[in-house]
Amino acid sequence: MAVEELEKSMATTDNEGKREVDDDLEEGEIINEGGDVAVAKPSKSVSHPLENSWTFWFDNPSAKSKAAAWGSSIRPIYTFSNVEEFWSLYNNIHHPSKLGVGADFHCFKDKIEPKWEDPICANGGKWTVTFSRGKSDTAWLYTLLAMIGEQFDHGDDICGAVINVRARQEKIAIWTKNAANEAAQLSIGKQWKKFLDYNESIGFIFHDDAKKHDRGAKNRYSC
Repeated sequence: MAVEELEKSMATTDNEGKREVDDDLEEGEIINEGGDVAVAKPSKSVSHPLENSWTFWFDNPSAKSKAAAWGSSIRPIYTFSNVEEFWSLYNNIHHPSKLGVGADFHCFKDKIEPKWEDPICANGGKWTVTFSRGKSDTAWLYTLLAMIGEQFDHGDDICGAVINVRARQEKIAIWTKNAANEAAQLSIGKQWKKFLDYNESIGFIFHDDAKKHDRGAKNRYSC
């Protein structure tokens, strides 16, 4: 299904989500002040369940320290399990173009932490697409819709996605759990490019290679 069709298929619940936020949020909007996030729980009066529950995670740039262990500042924000909860959250959170430089925002299947050390992620890898600063908002939304809407043929292999906001660019990555399954990884990469209408070549890096070689890790697959 094309990304435009994904948007249309969830348009009604998008509007419902907006109304619920206006009427029912009591703890304040999800905001970004000084690089931090505050959460207001969305209404659950209407429910269209998702196949999986998903958790948003945020890595606060102001909490990062070069001396701290990687991932020590990542914390879960909210877990959602239906379409209405997703839109209530998405419509009240800053999009990537509004996040502070250094922020990392994740959306992973519930019970999976966005860390190499997580047992489900340990043998996986990631596809990455890159955008100029402030140009990734639509691609981030389409990535989320494709994931939570189970639009990938090998969706069971997907752990989640992350947006990395940096001074000159923004990177979106999809993490998978079985890097050695080349057919599944190529299928995910090709479908993702189609959903995003992304015409540049993208590469897949094994987490093991990234741990060993850091920025020197080479793509194992490309499409």
